[in-house]
Amino acid sequence: MVEAMPESGFLFAWIWLLALLPLPLLVRFLLPRVEGSGMRALRVPWYAQVSGGRGEAVRMPWLHALAWLIWALVVVAAARPQWVGEEQSLPITGRDLLLAVDISGSMDTQDMNLGSQQVNRLEVVKEVAGDFIEGRRGDRVGLILFGSRAYLQTPLTFDTQTTAILLDEAEIGLAGRETAIGDAIGLAVKRLRDDAANERVLILLTDGANTAGQVEPLQATEFAAREDLTIYTVGVGADEMLVRDFFGQRTVNPSADLDEDTLRAIAERTGGAYFRARDTEALTEIYARLDELEPVESDQESVRPVDELFFWPVAAAFLLGLLAALFNLLPAFAGSKPRDVSARAQGARP
Repeated sequence: MVEAMPESGFLFAWIWLLALLPLPLLVRFLLPRVEGSGMRALRVPWYAQVSGGRGEAVRMPWLHALAWLIWALVVVAAARPQWVGEEQSLPITGRDLLLAVDISGSMDTQDMNLGSQQVNRLEVVKEVAGDFIEGRRGDRVGLILFGSRAYLQTPLTFDTQTTAILLDEAEIGLAGRETAIGDAIGLAVKRLRDDAANERVLILLTDGANTAGQVEPLQATEFAAREDLTIYTVGVGADEMLVRDFFGQRTVNPSADLDEDTLRAIAERTGGAYFRARDTEALTEIYARLDELEPVESDQESVRPVDELFFWPVAAAFLLGLLAALFNLLPAFAGSKPRDVSARAQGARP
């Protein structure tokens, strides 16, 4: 639990309850003594065997002190002891940001470099977009993955680190081998429709054209425009790639299927922008540009984490109560001695 607090350290949330500590003394000395009733004891025929023939309970003065300690622990627990931590700053923002990432089969094309290693498109997206997500401290960030179908991988959350981890765990083909751009936009509209955020943003990244799904991209874009959802589209993939075939090496365009016209129309209709990422450096620059277009809020609220400690005195009172009950019963059991049944039978003979 996190609450705004004036100071750090140990305190009681309901300190006025500590005034109940002397309550047993007040009850004992202020209330009239209860007169004994006509029936002073319960007759138990076999009690003499259990108690070893003693008719009085063994008195232990220290049990009274233990009872007082148990009462004090109960009152302290009721007063809600707490530990208030150091002041922390929490960024405030009114923005909800969804990332829709294409994980269709074409994202497995190895036409991009990460460092000195040639990798597929999704690996580059994981690296660059993951850093972008973790840098959005203060925004609620969510993740949509889409192929032949679109599904919500991470709901809107301030936990940007977990969102980045789930993006890194995405696998190509998990949602099918085709591309449902319209369904991804439609799912984003559905998830953001009832949110009260001042700004709602979708960043859609794909390397192809809409080849699957129930909703056409431009139709879904109209829904997004009505809901004031800003969409930034990113087309990823190199323009040239060397491939080997039976005749040797030749240059091909691995991004021939990229529907830039549709992506550009989606962005323009919703007030966003279209970007083209042909390599890792370009994709990094695009996300840096998105940070400028949709900056993270700098306003902050000071809060202090609060840990409840009432369970410690409650547990101590419970254990001490068990201890008191145990020592109160021990004298009775220790004083009982088994008798010789045969000797008792002989003594009964005339």
